[in-house]
Amino acid sequence: MSDTEKRDEPTTTAAEPPATEAPEAEPGLEELKRQLAEKTQEAQECHEKLLRYAAELENMKKRAERERAELVQYANEAVFRELLPVLDNLERALENGRQFEAPPGLMEGLELVRQEFLKVLQKFGVAPVESVGQPFDPAYHHAVMEEEAPELADQTVTKELQRGYLFRTRLLRPAMVVVARSGNKPASSSIDISA
Repeated sequence: MSDTEKRDEPTTTAAEPPATEAPEAEPGLEELKRQLAEKTQEAQECHEKLLRYAAELENMKKRAERERAELVQYANEAVFRELLPVLDNLERALENGRQFEAPPGLMEGLELVRQEFLKVLQKFGVAPVESVGQPFDPAYHHAVMEEEAPELADQTVTKELQRGYLFRTRLLRPAMVVVARSGNKPASSSIDISA
């Protein structure tokens, strides 16, 4: 065969796909579309998870900051709670001094120490709970006794046996109080003093 004859013959190149392979290309395209849809869905789910985790992390940061601020704000609460009995003893000393007519200089000194003690506590946010003449409130008062007092409204605090204190907005110690019971009501309707 000559070179010219070889040139005249139709030649097939390897780049041309055979006619029988064309229908197989379409299922391959469908498979790719399906895989793309799966991967798109996976990416969307991962993105949603990422957003949830980011939100959780942000909430955790805010909660930690709130807890840290609260810890700083109320860090001295235990110290103040331990100092309250000292103040109680100082007030008892003043009361006994008045009863037994202690020397005026001693009484004046004790009163100055008490006032200074209260100023320091007040400076740091410790304040007494108002009780006498107020309606009984179990959130701030601890009733230890009831007494007949027809002239007062039922459940009114008549005496304060131990002063209660607040530290900013928290109760350091409830006030121990005596509560009035109106003579008109039966004793069974009175408050539970064991609380």
